[in-house]
Amino acid sequence: MALSYDVLKNRDFRRLMMTRLCGIFALQAQAVIVGWQVYSLTKNPLMLGLIGLTEAIPAILFALFAGHLVDKSRPHHVFRMCLLVHCAISVVLLIIAGGLVAATSHIILIALFICVFLSGVARSFIMPASFTLLSRIVPRHDMPAASAWMTSGFQLAAITGPAIAGLVYGGYGATVAWCMPLGFLLCAVAVISGISTDHRTFKNQDSREPALKSMAAGWHFVMGNKVLLPVMALDMFAVLFGGAVAILPVFADQVLHTGSEGLGLLRASPAMGSIITALYFALKPMKTIRGAMLLSVITGFGICMIGFALSTSFVVAAFFLAASGAFDSVSMVIRGTLMQLLIPDAMRGRVSALNSMFIISSNEIGAFESGLAASVMGLIPSLLFGGSMTLLIVTGTTLLSPQLRKLAVHTHKSN
Repeated sequence: MALSYDVLKNRDFRRLMMTRLCGIFALQAQAVIVGWQVYSLTKNPLMLGLIGLTEAIPAILFALFAGHLVDKSRPHHVFRMCLLVHCAISVVLLIIAGGLVAATSHIILIALFICVFLSGVARSFIMPASFTLLSRIVPRHDMPAASAWMTSGFQLAAITGPAIAGLVYGGYGATVAWCMPLGFLLCAVAVISGISTDHRTFKNQDSREPALKSMAAGWHFVMGNKVLLPVMALDMFAVLFGGAVAILPVFADQVLHTGSEGLGLLRASPAMGSIITALYFALKPMKTIRGAMLLSVITGFGICMIGFALSTSFVVAAFFLAASGAFDSVSMVIRGTLMQLLIPDAMRGRVSALNSMFIISSNEIGAFESGLAASVMGLIPSLLFGGSMTLLIVTGTTLLSPQLRKLAVHTHKSN
């Protein structure tokens, strides 16, 4: 199979990928700083879970309307406005949590959670806007490579953002650390503003369909699809229970006895495995997307989470996290490609918004579940429970969804 660089010749794709890289770098760095400050102020793992819940609630509540808005307006405009909102949030965090003004620990904690909430609102709009832009910029036959390159960019940011944020916070303090998210978000705004005029001004046909009816149409499409629904649900429940990112500050502190520098490296470890795998599929894109492969890699993810829970050294813990990232990377490429190939153009915003609800539920509500389980069951038992639940969910999906198990989608099929 020939190496695939063709999609990188697309100027607008490069700009979109760079925008996502800068934006995700900023938000990943912000997540590490928020997590470390909240844990430092409270020493309570449940508070780490509440960070995820605080972001998930608005992101889920606004998701359906966000998809409707993207489908009837200019996706580029929505994307750019969301980045500007994130910039404003970063300015507030720099001033209050970064120590530019004197504030008590209580005020800092309140400011952190308010900004996380507002970030969740912006996130609900940015995901369907980005998804719709990608479908306009990249043709079908390049979509597997594009999904893999986008995953690579995501993981590169996920590696460097947490690692550098942890090192900067530990070495230079909160003020310098909080400058990082703002700087990279401003870069993202600048890059996306330079996209081609056709994509900047594109607007979906503005039907007069009422908002509630429009949102319901997207919901019915997903609920009636025997492939998209199990794919979304499988990822949601697997990561909901199996994810361990939210309680990494506790694991770093209580098990590995490391500081913010070690936390940053642990946060980056899954991305280290993921980016290698994603780059492989970017250079050698899949010609056929298979459901059986998706089931296999999520099984591998669950096994890695159990291995991580049993780790007692930094190297072993980082290895299992990196391996989990490699498995998750394949899952992301498969799911991203399937979403682009199976969703009609007129419904991309709404369906991708619904997908974002599943993703946010798995990540942010999963973060709350992790914090709650760690508080109730203890740190290690909660991690073992999560990994075991992931394996149980994959087994159930395999038995209950023969359509997914037998799925084979050829990416070079003409539209």
